[in-house]
Amino acid sequence: MAVVVTDNCADCRFTECVAVCPVSCFHQDERMVYVDPIECIACRACLTACPVNAIFDVEDLPAEKIQWIEINAQRAAQLPVIAEKQAALPNADTRKASYGF
Repeated sequence: MAVVVTDNCADCRFTECVAVCPVSCFHQDERMVYVDPIECIACRACLTACPVNAIFDVEDLPAEKIQWIEINAQRAAQLPVIAEKQAALPNADTRKASYGF
């Protein structure tokens, strides 16, 4: 089973998850990152690396976030791989604080 990036990543785009990924299964757009479920080996290293708790194991995904399984699969197929940590988006720290982190 793969992991899933959810909406907590939107407008933050912290990429600590990318830095710990052993298989480069992350893809990004202008707002967030997504996981390619085919490439993901479910090592789960990214779960604790994410500073906004945006990443879940599929088995632990809350019911209200189930749509993110398909969103990740679709978006990852359309976007380039990101293999190195990038700078977070300009308002990422404000968004992180709004989540209580």
